[in-house]
Amino acid sequence: MKRAGQKVVAGTETPGASQTTKKQKTSLYGSGFGESDLCTSMDWGSLPHHVILRVFQFLTLVDRARASSVCRRWNEVFHIPDLWRRFEFELSQPATSYLKSTHPDLIQQIIKRHADHLQYVSFKVDSSTESAEAACDILSQLVNCSIKTLGLISTAKPSFMNVSKAHFASALTVVFVNSKSLSSIKIDDTPLDDPSLKVLVANNSDTLKLLKMSSCPHVSPAGILCVADQCHGLKELALNYYILSDELLLALSSEKHVDLEHLRIDVVSENPGQVQFHTIKKQSWDALVKHSPKVNIVMYFFLYEDEFDAFFREETPVTHLYFGRAVSKAMLGRIGMNCPRLIELVVCANGLQPLDDELIQIAERCKNLTAMGLGECEVTCRGFIEFVKMCGGRLTQLSIMEEVLIPDSDYSLDRLHLEVSKHLGRMWFPDMMPTW
Repeated sequence: MKRAGQKVVAGTETPGASQTTKKQKTSLYGSGFGESDLCTSMDWGSLPHHVILRVFQFLTLVDRARASSVCRRWNEVFHIPDLWRRFEFELSQPATSYLKSTHPDLIQQIIKRHADHLQYVSFKVDSSTESAEAACDILSQLVNCSIKTLGLISTAKPSFMNVSKAHFASALTVVFVNSKSLSSIKIDDTPLDDPSLKVLVANNSDTLKLLKMSSCPHVSPAGILCVADQCHGLKELALNYYILSDELLLALSSEKHVDLEHLRIDVVSENPGQVQFHTIKKQSWDALVKHSPKVNIVMYFFLYEDEFDAFFREETPVTHLYFGRAVSKAMLGRIGMNCPRLIELVVCANGLQPLDDELIQIAERCKNLTAMGLGECEVTCRGFIEFVKMCGGRLTQLSIMEEVLIPDSDYSLDRLHLEVSKHLGRMWFPDMMPTW
């Protein structure tokens, strides 16, 4: 009987073997080895470290841990620093989440052996307060870290928002103070406060390039202005509209500040009718675009129709607009008049009034428009074709639900897709479901 680790000699054949078996053995891998022979002939424990490391990088955390028990060599690779530069902690309560929580023993092993190797770190938590508090406890222990990017991700609310502000701020301060090379931070929907931001800029003002912090109710305009005043390398910023101010835009437009590449603004109504939205002056927008002429200004609106009064009454250099709730014809008319830099527009709902005139005005005045999406709206086939004709081949994305289009005496839906395809220069059909 052949031993498990014994090599097979090429060309030998068991007496009485069928021709089919011979063909199988000679056709695999271009040699005389069968698949099972190849496996028994290969010493997996002798693979070079860099090959094993590459394999480990494709494995899930659980499979990686299991693979580390194959042999001593694989276990050595399991602890190579390169393997721990990027890590996502998953923290959940089994009864309430689909996430597979990172095992507590592994967490302690990472903190003990690999905290100083972590560079790209994220924490994914479910909606439970216990999971968010566990994430804060881990952050508090990363005293020897050199993290470059940090992301706190809640798969559902409230999560971090239920953690006490003092506990959260204390945990985050440990990372801010000890990681003096932080370049990217995502801390949406957290109890971050102004004092924490001041610690951040005191220790990472020269390295911070990206800051995402929408829905942080304990941060004031003064807190984010402090970041803009001191983090001169900031290239991407995401925040809630209530902390956007003229002073902030002017700070981002100062000579000492690098060109801003992305500004994302979430405009959200938590209490309909109870919040009066302020207006940003045209001069402040103009200063930002003059300083950063290629900046993408992205605005996500989740407002009710009677809350739009403060927006787009003057020229606004927004490039991407998303309306998650119904928006009026009058508002879309303002966009056509005052958003000349518009690149992408998505309207999830409007009502039962055809938008022909508004779309044609947008096509005429928004010369950079390349992407359009319409959901629960109405537009006549004739008006839609006129819109497409004016935009032409520059419309690289056009997602229109079929029920949006109203057939008229000139165009049926069958003829419509042929006309639209002709003007776009590619085959196009209405969507059954929106793709945005």
